[in-house]
Amino acid sequence: MAITVHCDIVSAEEEIYSGLVEMLIATGSSGDLGIAPGHAPLLTDLSPGPIRIVKQGGGEEVYYISGGFLEVQPNMIKVLADTALRAEDMDGAAAEEAKKLAEKELANQSGEFDYSRAASQLAEAAAKLRTLQYIRK
Repeated sequence: MAITVHCDIVSAEEEIYSGLVEMLIATGSSGDLGIAPGHAPLLTDLSPGPIRIVKQGGGEEVYYISGGFLEVQPNMIKVLADTALRAEDMDGAAAEEAKKLAEKELANQSGEFDYSRAASQLAEAAAKLRTLQYIRK
């Protein structure tokens, strides 16, 4: 039996996962992070994108988060997300449409244009699509 650590993935709305994991892979602000049992304590911010967990026994699950924080303690991993979705609950067509709309807004800047909002929407839509592409592999 593989060594495991308890993991919680929570958003403002709900707890989306709670259980034992062999590994968690997330996108931090400085790149991808792989967290396994025995990892050094850590607190870091997370970028929008997929969170992948390898559950006890080897099964994998993928979630999407819109950003948040990752806390690692000796016997616990906690993901505190702004928004967290199960990958199978995501709508690929809506994410693609949101990406196209954000790209269109960035290309056609007008007088009342909010660049940071459009760039944020584009980044979030691209992260959702990246999560969906990972699942389809």
